[in-house]
Amino acid sequence: MRKQLIVLTILAATASFGAHAQTSTTSPMPAPKADADKNAPLPGANSFTEGQAKSRLEANGYTNIGELKKDDNGVWKGSATHGGAKLTVSVDYRGNITRN
Repeated sequence: MRKQLIVLTILAATASFGAHAQTSTTSPMPAPKADADKNAPLPGANSFTEGQAKSRLEANGYTNIGELKKDDNGVWKGSATHGGAKLTVSVDYRGNITRN
C-alpha cells in the first residue's frame, strides 16, 4: 500500500510539473519598468519576429499596424493607429512600446 502511495505521489508531481512546464504566458503589457526602460526604445539584439512584435502591439490596443522593419539598433519600427491617432511605433528587445 505504501509503495502504491509513493508511486501515485510521484506520478501526480510529474504530471503537475509537465503541465506547468508547458504553459507559456506572454504579457501583452510592456516589460516591467526598470530605470533603463525610461530611455526606450533600447538598442539590443531583438529576438522578436515581426509577427511577435505586431502581436505585442495588437495586445496593447494598436490597430492598422503597417509593415514593421528592424533598424540597425534591433528596434522594430512602423506605423499603427491607437486611440484614433496614426502614430510611429517602436518595439525594442525588452518589449517596450514607444510611439510618436
